[in-house]
Amino acid sequence: MNVDERHTFSLIDQPWLPARTTEGTAVELSLVEVFERAHRLANLSSDLPTQYFALIRTLLAVLHGALEGPRNLKDWEQLWDAEQLPHETIAAYLERHRERFGLFHPQTPFFQVADLSTEKGQTSELSKLVADVPNGRPFFTNRLDRRISLSFAEAARWLVHCHAFDPSGIKSGAIGDDRVKKGKGYPIGTGWSGRLGGILPEGRTLRETLLLNLIPRDFILTKRAHDSDLPVWEYEQLGATVRPDPAVRGPVDLYTWQSRRIRLVPENGKVTRVLICNGDPVKPQNRHQIEPHTRWRRSTAQEKRRSEPVVYMPREHDPERAIWRGLESILPGTAGTQREEAAAGLTAGVLEWLSLLSDDILDGDFPVQIRTIGMAYRNENSVTDEIMDDALSLRSALLRQDAIQLTGLAVGCVQAADEAARALGSLALNLAQAAGKAPPKPGSPDPASLADRTRAVELAYAELDAPFRGWLSGLGPDSDPVEEQVAWHRTAREVVRAPARDLQQRAPATAWTGRRVNGYLVTAAHAALWFDRKLREALPQAFPDPAGQGASA
Repeated sequence: MNVDERHTFSLIDQPWLPARTTEGTAVELSLVEVFERAHRLANLSSDLPTQYFALIRTLLAVLHGALEGPRNLKDWEQLWDAEQLPHETIAAYLERHRERFGLFHPQTPFFQVADLSTEKGQTSELSKLVADVPNGRPFFTNRLDRRISLSFAEAARWLVHCHAFDPSGIKSGAIGDDRVKKGKGYPIGTGWSGRLGGILPEGRTLRETLLLNLIPRDFILTKRAHDSDLPVWEYEQLGATVRPDPAVRGPVDLYTWQSRRIRLVPENGKVTRVLICNGDPVKPQNRHQIEPHTRWRRSTAQEKRRSEPVVYMPREHDPERAIWRGLESILPGTAGTQREEAAAGLTAGVLEWLSLLSDDILDGDFPVQIRTIGMAYRNENSVTDEIMDDALSLRSALLRQDAIQLTGLAVGCVQAADEAARALGSLALNLAQAAGKAPPKPGSPDPASLADRTRAVELAYAELDAPFRGWLSGLGPDSDPVEEQVAWHRTAREVVRAPARDLQQRAPATAWTGRRVNGYLVTAAHAALWFDRKLREALPQAFPDPAGQGASA
């Protein structure tokens, strides 16, 4: 059947992927153009970080399908050494699957079900699709009009995002879905990517970013068979029902996992409504050998519930914690590896892959940015609550498995920063108690004092954030661990001392007189002395002389 490409909006030819060139120019490109120009693009520039994560994984699925690999490290190295991606091979692959990339193809619309409908024939406003307009709480963008419409390009991006990050909750009940009860589709969980604490290495160009995440088929930790681990467009078109074989076949399968059944409703050149129903469920337990883009934690609760000796769950991001503070769980040389038996936690498979590249191919000074992206939900995962997006720049030398001294230094300096932040928190607590903000509870600080401590610790982390990132990005294969440790301890000392001086200067006169807390006199002078002692313990390399002459806070 001949289909008019002008009306299907073919994602192969039509621009729908926003990107930025290495010169800083904003462009919108088709699939063919993105791969053809990837070496001249800095990266994709999408509506939300989570959308970027989902789109990159979709591009990876295209690459894996087009290359039928790469099969091994040798094949990957050839791709890395080439100036451009093999865009002619990729274009030919997309052409073979052209009918699956038409956004409004009458039989096989991209990531949709053509005849999806409910008993009552209802559809929903696009607030169900667009994640920056959470139902009842629009706070991500200025899209305050709930009767929004989307261009075809925008709709295509949100379609990909919906499969990856759609909240859980009751969905419309699709005709033909045996799970529907009284016209409703009951919760099967969020989209797959919504369960992850996404980890995405980035290079200097989109080409480098894609290749750094393009793990070969024979990589020991994520072995995959190309003839079975395929993107969704290489399977038979899905209907409203759960796919016949619900087993996850590999990482590429997860990159395009259809967690929902969706139909976009176009009108006058725009998408105005949508129907979203339940798709294929997927369980998160022990997917660490097929899902490379997240860290993992061992769950004793799951082990008891499932009666299994070891169960790993995706480690989600903590929105209150900057990425560098969890450095130990990121670096392959310090985190638990998937070669260890029953480790308490595992680093992401893609970081283990980068570790191999750092050992064999990448120069130790090669710059890598580790991007962390995730979505937090509330109300039993039925509503989008918060999006996490952070990045850490470092050199590939830190990713080597044998970089024990360098990674030990980095993790040790994170711990030193933690201790320095706690020292400032203790100062704030002691000053508050000395000032007598509220009568103390026997044996424990009062709530007002604890609040002062919490604010001080948060302030310390905020002040240490940029200096630590800058210091870490400078660590390379030629770095001297002793000199670097001294440099960081001195930097941290000066950073933390500034708010410490401010706290002391703002202490009221009553704090210098002090009061008794749990039987001991606490004054501002005592607080300063104890802070100085804790700071020396946290940052010993910043206080070289034992007597500590001239080192008071």
